[in-house]
Amino acid sequence: MKRSLIAIALLITIGSSFTSCQKGNLIDNPNVGGANTLVPLPLLLNHLTATLIRSDEQPFAVSSVGSQYIIANYQYYRGNNNYNYGNTSDSYDILKYALKLEQQSSLANKTNVYYGLSQFFKAYSGVWLTQRVGDIPFSAAGDVNNLTPKYDTQHDVYKSALTMLDNANTVIGNLVKLTPTLANTKVDASGDIFGLTYVQWQKLINAYRLRVLISLSKRATDNADLQIPQQFATIINNPTQYPIMTSNADNMVYAFNTINRYPTFSLGFNPYNNFANPGATYVSIAVATKDPRLFVNSTPAPALVTGGKAVNDFTAYVGSDINLAQSALLDNSNKGQYSFSNFNRYYVSSSGASAEPFIFIGYPEMCFNIAEAINRGWVTGTASTWYLAGINASLANFGLTQGQSLNITFPISSTDAAINPRGLKQGDVWGTATADIATFLANVAYAGNNTTGLNQILTQKYMAMVINSGWEPFFNFRRTGVPAFAQGGAGIGTPNLQIPRRWLYPSTEASYNTDNYKAALSSQYGGTDDPTKDSWLTK
Repeated sequence: MKRSLIAIALLITIGSSFTSCQKGNLIDNPNVGGANTLVPLPLLLNHLTATLIRSDEQPFAVSSVGSQYIIANYQYYRGNNNYNYGNTSDSYDILKYALKLEQQSSLANKTNVYYGLSQFFKAYSGVWLTQRVGDIPFSAAGDVNNLTPKYDTQHDVYKSALTMLDNANTVIGNLVKLTPTLANTKVDASGDIFGLTYVQWQKLINAYRLRVLISLSKRATDNADLQIPQQFATIINNPTQYPIMTSNADNMVYAFNTINRYPTFSLGFNPYNNFANPGATYVSIAVATKDPRLFVNSTPAPALVTGGKAVNDFTAYVGSDINLAQSALLDNSNKGQYSFSNFNRYYVSSSGASAEPFIFIGYPEMCFNIAEAINRGWVTGTASTWYLAGINASLANFGLTQGQSLNITFPISSTDAAINPRGLKQGDVWGTATADIATFLANVAYAGNNTTGLNQILTQKYMAMVINSGWEPFFNFRRTGVPAFAQGGAGIGTPNLQIPRRWLYPSTEASYNTDNYKAALSSQYGGTDDPTKDSWLTK
């Protein structure tokens, strides 16, 4: 992965931002390129692709806790579990480089691939922030002559973003039509860390647009101008113009290596598998459905195995309850009452070579989004086909096949005979389990285009996103309530012990864009930046 960030920093300066900035009477440095300096397009694309996925969106990070996949039991090593997120960061870094990519690429024309990609990244930056806070500066953001950009309504941000995504697909699609050999040619081997071809970028853009459209399900019938179901159907019904992902080969996968290390190493966790446990929200669903993915990413609770349960007994797997205070979680975990993550999978290879791919936007999710749209009546088709495709694609990402023998390894360092009577070392084979995919699929057979079927789609999408997809599982819960996240206990940490509905605005907005910030709060939340209130998106 090439990260020529210092070079970019010397070449690019753009003034205004989502959070604004102040202009001073500084003398230009003749040794540094100014805002109008030409920057190689691959360098701009490199920065955008390399920094698109933030640290809190990676495996085992805050998003994994917020989605209740991983629950920390010891703050010093793994942070806390509370939902007091406070002020959000912003996505201006994405926007400013997208604007520069748009500016530089359009000097010749607006028909080249870099211009098309700039539209995707602009749309992404707006959606990234608006889904966190509500109305944001968007259409006026990035203008160096306007340091207090007006706020666009959340409705208008989504409307603009959807148009940009459509434009991005059109630009790249026209290039492929003109030169068909580009279809399977990588856009930029030096600038795109994801290594996607022209058509794969189209597929990604359209799959992401489907994600955005399905995220607007609560506004699908009361905002006719957005044409939400109609836009979804247009993409599905015209695969020539709007190609979508066809397999896991089209996934946007964030690759780790020995320099850009897997988060369990880069965040200083190794070898502390003792201090976090799989969450009860995830584990309980897996146990109830006999989901073989549980055998791959988790281990049984040591105390239950010592008590006589087999390592391949689903009832030996117990998730950690995020409602509890960390002192109670640590005590229960030390007694071997909770499952642990698979040490050999997540804590042995610093490059993440033994872990499943970290999919940020991918085929399994897209399949579930299409199944949901069919269930809701937005498009015609067979929801069960897409539902099953999403499940099977997720199983494939875990390398699972019917009848496969799986090693269950001892997860922690412990000499306590009550939970480790055999004196196993961390990573030693504890026993084996068999992947019974047929039984699992029978247990989750689609119930039809009804409420039960919709809940199945949403639940299996959540299961497919385990330690993947950044904050998307959390956003899906916020939109649908499925699956039901645990809340109400002291471990949630918020004043009302409930999961918040949004982040607070970036703190710099109150300081540097005060009037527009106050107006946005007044129009949306009664004048207070209240995280318990829903924005237009989720009301």
